[in-house]
Amino acid sequence: MLNLRTCAAKLRPLTASQTVKTLSQHRVAAPRTFQQLRCYSAPVAAEPFLSGTSSNYVEEMYYAWLENPKSVHKSWDIFFRNANAGAAPGTAYQSPPPLSTSLSTLSQAQFLVQAQPNVDKLVEDHLAVQSLIRAYQIRGHHVAQLDPLGILDADLDSSLPADIVTSTDKLDLAVFKERLRVLTVGGFYGLDESDLDKVFHLPTTTFIGGNESALPLREIIRRLEMAYCQHIGVEFMFINDLEQCQWIRQKFETPGIMQFTNEEKRTLLARLVRSTRFEEFLHRKWSSEKRFGLEGCEVLIPALKTIIDKSSEKGVDYVIMGMPHRGRLNVLANVIRKELEQIFCQFDSKLEAADEGSGDVKYHLGMYHRRINRVTDRNITLSLVANPSHLEAADPVVQGKTKAEQFYCGDTEGKKVMSILLHGDAAFAGQGIVYETFHLSDLPSYTTHGTVHVVVNNQIGFTTDPRMARSSPYPTDVARVVNAPIFHVNADDPEAVVYVCNVAAEWRSTFHKDVVVDLVCYRRNGHNEMDEPMFTQPLMYKQIRKQKPVLQKYAELLISQGVVNQLEYEEEIAKYDKICEEAHARSKDEKILHIKHWLDSPWPGFFTLDGQPRSMTCPSTGLNEEDLTHIGQVASSVPVEDFTIHGGLSRILKTRGEMVKNRTVDWALAEYMAFGSLLKEGIHIRLSGQDVERGTFSHRHHVLHDQNVDKRICIPMNHLWPNQAPYTVCNSSLSEYGVLGFELGFAMASPNALVLWEAQFGDFHNTAQCIIDQFICPGQAKWVRQNGIVLLLPHGMEGMGPEHSSARPERFLQMCNDDPDVFPKLLDDFDVRQLYECNWIVVNCSTPANFFHVLRRQILLPFRKPLIIFTPKSLLRHPEARSSFDDMLPGTHFLRVIPDSGPAAQNPEQVKRVLFCTGKVYYDLTRERKARQMEADVAITRVEQLSPFPFDLLQKEAQKYPAAELVWCQEEHKNQGYYDYVKPRLRTTINRAKPVWYAGREPAAAPATGNKKTHLTELQRLLDTAFNLDAFKDLA
Repeated sequence: MLNLRTCAAKLRPLTASQTVKTLSQHRVAAPRTFQQLRCYSAPVAAEPFLSGTSSNYVEEMYYAWLENPKSVHKSWDIFFRNANAGAAPGTAYQSPPPLSTSLSTLSQAQFLVQAQPNVDKLVEDHLAVQSLIRAYQIRGHHVAQLDPLGILDADLDSSLPADIVTSTDKLDLAVFKERLRVLTVGGFYGLDESDLDKVFHLPTTTFIGGNESALPLREIIRRLEMAYCQHIGVEFMFINDLEQCQWIRQKFETPGIMQFTNEEKRTLLARLVRSTRFEEFLHRKWSSEKRFGLEGCEVLIPALKTIIDKSSEKGVDYVIMGMPHRGRLNVLANVIRKELEQIFCQFDSKLEAADEGSGDVKYHLGMYHRRINRVTDRNITLSLVANPSHLEAADPVVQGKTKAEQFYCGDTEGKKVMSILLHGDAAFAGQGIVYETFHLSDLPSYTTHGTVHVVVNNQIGFTTDPRMARSSPYPTDVARVVNAPIFHVNADDPEAVVYVCNVAAEWRSTFHKDVVVDLVCYRRNGHNEMDEPMFTQPLMYKQIRKQKPVLQKYAELLISQGVVNQLEYEEEIAKYDKICEEAHARSKDEKILHIKHWLDSPWPGFFTLDGQPRSMTCPSTGLNEEDLTHIGQVASSVPVEDFTIHGGLSRILKTRGEMVKNRTVDWALAEYMAFGSLLKEGIHIRLSGQDVERGTFSHRHHVLHDQNVDKRICIPMNHLWPNQAPYTVCNSSLSEYGVLGFELGFAMASPNALVLWEAQFGDFHNTAQCIIDQFICPGQAKWVRQNGIVLLLPHGMEGMGPEHSSARPERFLQMCNDDPDVFPKLLDDFDVRQLYECNWIVVNCSTPANFFHVLRRQILLPFRKPLIIFTPKSLLRHPEARSSFDDMLPGTHFLRVIPDSGPAAQNPEQVKRVLFCTGKVYYDLTRERKARQMEADVAITRVEQLSPFPFDLLQKEAQKYPAAELVWCQEEHKNQGYYDYVKPRLRTTINRAKPVWYAGREPAAAPATGNKKTHLTELQRLLDTAFNLDAFKDLA
């Protein structure tokens, strides 16, 4: 009963004239004074005994009554009950009856108490008001005025939320009354029109009261309308953290919080002038050129600058951005501050290309710039990552680069380096990579501690209506999966946009979590400036043709407010127009296009000043025996005390230790040796992918788990040397596209790191094909951007079915840029120059030592190229797939070709056939050759590096065996694997003097059979062909 009485006392309604003030904006609990807690309706004038010193006495009586109503005189009991029930002023007090009063008279004196409203009803009314407030917080965005065109519902859901007392005609009293009636009849709230002027205490989950703790219902609704149903729609109530929800409520509900000074308004106007006039200038000068302009969302520029300003104020000094093509030139010019003449000269069709490579269109290029932020007067570095036309593909790349920059500067909380991602509405909803990237956002080895996402919501995707493009109400609904708040805002209200962007930047700084700003705007032109949108969106574009530009709207508003006058506005326009004209004049002097001026990730000090390698040599990749032994000992031990490992793992480590004693390595130990030696040299190593910590095939075990203590781990690789670089090995989410893009971005940041991504099985890389095709393969050619990322792709035909067999080497080889019909000039350092000129390196090692060398070579080269390694599965434990320390000592190198060293090599003139092969099939061939006793008749040459093709070494091999047939042997099907790549190059090597025959599986649609017996039959058939010296006689 005590709780009920206390609740009733605090919740009972007041009249508007008696609104209680709180002590603070956050409505902290008031001290025990009667003034703050009084719970009656009558003013002091109507109850004179409540003034002066009597109030202290009354307060004591009141608390006594709360504890026990029978503890006070009956008259006080009646008074407090009447006051709680909302008695009119002056009527709560009833004088006590004289002693001679009869019981019937006493009953009449108490009649008022019985006539007052029921306390339960009062509680219900307050709960109804709280429910109403919550309804606005949850669903107010559905009725916010977000579409600047006023023709579409931004959320695609035209139905009005059933529990909000509002409509699109918010000021129409008749509509309001009807909504109120419907809600009352429907049983939602049980309120009616007479309750509109009744005052209700506000719950702690709203800030609409400001310094007031109670408001009339009419004012409560008005303030909720202002907070949630105007030009800003806030989605946040799905967040399951009370502190975060309260933070957002305070930012949007507090009365008068969205105020701007005149100086801030003038800055916003100036930024809008630059954004708008830049596009108009380009349109005037190059009206028939594609530029993917920003018209219709010019407010993006002040939005981005606001996010950067606020973030800089909070301590951020490096911002990495990713964005699609729309508005890119404007962002480069007015956010990153790329020289205007460098942009304008891109429109000159006579401009010559100076740098190597193919280049890219102007609206795909990136940029890196360090400057002073004029608002905060602090240095800030801005990097806009180059991107392909494949929308959203740059998202994980930006996140990876951001993570790397945070890692290298020791920013473990994201306070110095942050990312901003721009999106289109259709792509944000339609591209799965958005979802994959979001799911990296809070993973320990992938988090960037919060990204600000800005969606340029044109409400159209090329020609596709949103109603045909997504099933969710908003394009931003994907962000809800990571509890990111979503701020929808009408892009024709610049002040609302800037306020939302300030809040977004503050959110990221405060909570270090993702946040989405949805700029609901329109696209004034078609998909590009040459496109006709009226074909498919006639009604929308009729409205757009009538739409007044946002700059004009805002300028008129500020002029009407007296913030600026017409002359000042025109002078601001003229000033920027002059800047553009002068830059245009200078751009005519540009004769050569330097793509390196658009580099998004420079590597200071790695190249010469003109961007060339400092040498064209590669030192030996071998190691001294002491280092090999030391690394091997750590790899076979547990360098942490009181750490219990699995019994099976103990046996694996023991086997490693025995190999080290015998001066041999297997595949896992060779990898350990390569990594450990690079860590000693200060090279950070990051290995990422699905299950890489243990290894898909349980061979790596780089992370040891204590069998008795949950989550206690040990990474022996980080216990090798006193001052070594850190080693990061991290199991990724079950994503290829997102994670490979992330690692590519990480590798972009510095050349002094070995970044590797391992596919669980090689064929799984095809779900990341976009990253491979658009970034890794052509990245340097398009953007003069080198990258040393390593792809480890398990590959091999081992009877495991069509899915887990082939890493699709034919695809990588098809995209190599060397000419199959031209034998290259054999200059000094030919092998290194070949590597420098190729677009990527493709290898299939057959020995652990060669795997060790190619990993070390990746860092010791004076430049960076992507490295594709087809890694083995069965060879991980194959007894013959072992290497001696002797193959890894100083003076040793990676072997591009491993010639035959047996009897065939000793009598090459007697050799009848040379089998060229790569990878695991070598062991099948040597076993079969030995069984057939054909070691002297058939030579087997291993091509370890497939691209760039080792023309020089294979020429020597072919010349060594003058009488021999040349056969390419592979375990893959003929239309797959390496044959189509190797055959023309091998023919060029021998000047087309002989045919190059094929021994392998027949062409097939699937990479491998799913039947074990068929697999073995196919293998035996290819071995028979390889060693049947008469196999090709009829074909010659």
